[in-house]
Amino acid sequence: TSLLSLNLTEKKSYRLSKLFSYMYAKVFRHGDRTPIVNFPTDLHKESEWPQGFGQLTKTGMKQLFELGQYMRKRYSNFLNSTYNRQEFYIQSTDYDRTIMSAQSYLSGLFPPTSSQIWNPELLWQPIPVHIFQKSTERRLNFPLPGCPHFDELQNETQTSSEFQNRIQPYMDFLQTMAVNTGLELNNLKILDNFQLWNTYDTLHCEDIHNYTLPVWATKDVIDKMEKLAELSLLSLFGLYKTEEKSRLQGGVLVNIILNSIKQAANSSKQRKMEVYSAHDTTIGALQIALNIFNGKLPPYAACQFFELYQESSGQYSIEMHYRNDSSKDPYLLTLPGCTSACPLEKFAELVSPTITENWSKECGRKDKTKGSEGSAIISILT
Repeated sequence: TSLLSLNLTEKKSYRLSKLFSYMYAKVFRHGDRTPIVNFPTDLHKESEWPQGFGQLTKTGMKQLFELGQYMRKRYSNFLNSTYNRQEFYIQSTDYDRTIMSAQSYLSGLFPPTSSQIWNPELLWQPIPVHIFQKSTERRLNFPLPGCPHFDELQNETQTSSEFQNRIQPYMDFLQTMAVNTGLELNNLKILDNFQLWNTYDTLHCEDIHNYTLPVWATKDVIDKMEKLAELSLLSLFGLYKTEEKSRLQGGVLVNIILNSIKQAANSSKQRKMEVYSAHDTTIGALQIALNIFNGKLPPYAACQFFELYQESSGQYSIEMHYRNDSSKDPYLLTLPGCTSACPLEKFAELVSPTITENWSKECGRKDKTKGSEGSAIISILT
């Protein structure tokens, strides 16, 4: 059958049927959660939220369950219908919300069938979620800590014309926000400790769950805060000296993904799927390093994924997709300088400027050991 004669749905099915014996990788943000922190004038305390701050909600569980079901349907002709530990592997950052999101996702992806059913009244099975320890993890908890040169780049970004031109129109608004929230203006510096980002996030969570908002938290105010939060994410990993930042941040994950893809193409891996349960900063850092970032905060359960194909010519190619809306098909993304089905060799060539061979050296670290995560870094993971 000619591919040109197929309709859109048939083309997608045909394309997926050509999926090589390995598909890498999926990086998703956890589901809906409670606020991470509150601000001095916040009307609500942590005790008002079931399980407290930073915890996955029932809505979040449903979002990741649905994502798992979607992936089960999308890869029904590729992924084994039953869980096989040699074909599938999932890892998570060490946060309750990401671990629980991974578990919710797995319940949708691998409901037990036939011999895997251990309780007929409960169509669920335990599947291991491998956890990255906070003290040693250096692939998902972005921004990666313990990198002096990246800290220098952040200070430069704060005073750069690229950043100042974007922040200046909001200076009066920031002054007003300092009064309304009870936060000191110095603490509202977007690139310092993310107080404004966290404040927007808190109000967003409260609004979603029908908590009473302060009278000053109008739609216009929240919209402006969202724009500043988006600027914060962009400025953190890009906007100024993006390639240099990416080598120290998102490029680290790009390199991990690329290496796994190469191993798959060389038939040295049995796994068909590897999955990461992480944060919005994880997706942001990854997409900015690949120059495919849309400028928006990744929503709950947003998923960036990569597919490896073997073409009829024998050549391997990579497709990237981004699912940030469960009501629509994922967006097919194109790596700048390539086609949507990017030849593996070309993909590797194009991303090479964002990959470092010696992270510690480029960071300006005196020691070659992995450092521990600072609390300021941990607090911005959302």
